[in-house]
Amino acid sequence: MERPAWAPRSIDISVPSVSRIYDYYLGGSHNFEVDREAARRAMEFMPGLPKTMQANRAFLRRAVRFAAQEGITQFLDIGSGIPTYGNVHEIAQSAVPGARVVYVDHDPVAVAHSEAVLADNDDAGVAAADLRKPQEILDSPEVRRLIDLNRPVALLLVAILHFVEDADDPYGAVAELREALAPGSMLILTHASYEGIPVSAERAEGAVDVYKDIRNPLIMRSRDEIARFFEGYDMVEPGLVTLPLWRPESAPEDEDPFAFSGYAGVGRTA
Repeated sequence: MERPAWAPRSIDISVPSVSRIYDYYLGGSHNFEVDREAARRAMEFMPGLPKTMQANRAFLRRAVRFAAQEGITQFLDIGSGIPTYGNVHEIAQSAVPGARVVYVDHDPVAVAHSEAVLADNDDAGVAAADLRKPQEILDSPEVRRLIDLNRPVALLLVAILHFVEDADDPYGAVAELREALAPGSMLILTHASYEGIPVSAERAEGAVDVYKDIRNPLIMRSRDEIARFFEGYDMVEPGLVTLPLWRPESAPEDEDPFAFSGYAGVGRTA
């Protein structure tokens, strides 16, 4: 397999990557055949997965605009993935010129592309770090350079927590990040769940098994389990709902049924 110029030498291009599979679902070009093969295998069980990912991105854009309208000018996007059109810095800086954004990911491809996209943007940066080590994120040079933790921050955990197993204490990581943020900060979160998927749980399990096979287990949590991540936050209306139902800009009934495969919510600290 020929290595394209955009692929860092340090990555094994024969192993599927969650962020590159996500890029494929969104119609991106920064993925390999091994990623596309894994995506197609998952889509044999859940053919609407691209619609789910598109609904996830649409929520992210709405939530970032909402946070900006509420006066937040700092955004910390953990598990940000490979930059695509309409990413956080574009939305935030369009709404609030000078808004500061830090992307965080542990995938070298995602980090390399973020660095390339942000090369001429002094108000945005990228950190190579892992959600499971919150203090390393908070201590990273780019977070220290761009984010003032004494002022409100929008913390984005979009489509990332379902890749953190219970053994790695995702609730503890989210709580540690919350404690580091100033009052008035927001948590913007999405999470996969069996609830709402328009196929049987048994069939959906086939797609989950694909992620298990590539050593990135997909942890499907219930709505109640997802709601626990918002402890310490006051939920913003309409609360924790399926992706298209959070402050929709178009009629939710027009959405593909797979768009409802996951929960989304925004919380704010007092």
